Amino acid sequence: MKLNKIWFLSVALFVAFTFSSFAQEEMTKEEWQNQITKLSAQKESLQKESTTLKTDVAGLNTNLSTIQSYDNCMDDLYGMVGAKKSDIDNYNKAVSELEGKIRRKEGPKADRMKDLDALKGNKISALPEFYNKVHSVLPGLLDAWVEAPTEASYTVVKGDCLWRIAKKKEFYGNGFAWPKIYQANRDQIKNPDLIFPKQTFKIPNLTEEEKSKYEKLKLNYKPAPTPAAAPVVK
Repeated sequence: MKLNKIWFLSVALFVAFTFSSFAQEEMTKEEWQNQITKLSAQKESLQKESTTLKTDVAGLNTNLSTIQSYDNCMDDLYGMVGAKKSDIDNYNKAVSELEGKIRRKEGPKADRMKDLDALKGNKISALPEFYNKVHSVLPGLLDAWVEAPTEASYTVVKGDCLWRIAKKKEFYGNGFAWPKIYQANRDQIKNPDLIFPKQTFKIPNLTEEEKSKYEKLKLNYKPAPTPAAAPVVK
């Protein structure tokens, strides 16, 4: 309907302009007939174009009625990897959490690699929104992560005890972590109260859980009037 109105209005304006021009000069009968023929041909051409446009619009409306909604398309896509919207949300959360841990270098690195392998093994990782991050970005971050040595070594000197060794800043900075050294060197330490000069101990890194554990012990410690300490090496 709108196309018809536009077409008729265009023709009317064109005819009015043409007639106005004609009025300004005298025309012969033959010239008049030629103008009428020319206008009739233009009218026929416009009618054909209008018909073609109506056909195209009808075809577009038919195609539009068969197109799925965005939500339905996404549901079909998720179905291809055997997942639902809730599964996608949980996977997205896991990817974000792992990325945060890797960027903060929350070790051990081997655990983060296992976490990434688990994400890679999930079919959801094949979806376009996750593929690049899971199969390219996160592996790149892991490759760039240079992990500190898993353990150091220390040779006992006169006056040392496990508490004092654990308290050293280059190790744990917390005397309450001395059991970690004891457990790592059971082959040399028979009694944690007895260590000897020239013994060389392994000083393993603390896990995040162990750091938290020993830090709580340190914060909650209330020294007694005469605190007991491990015997000093003589």
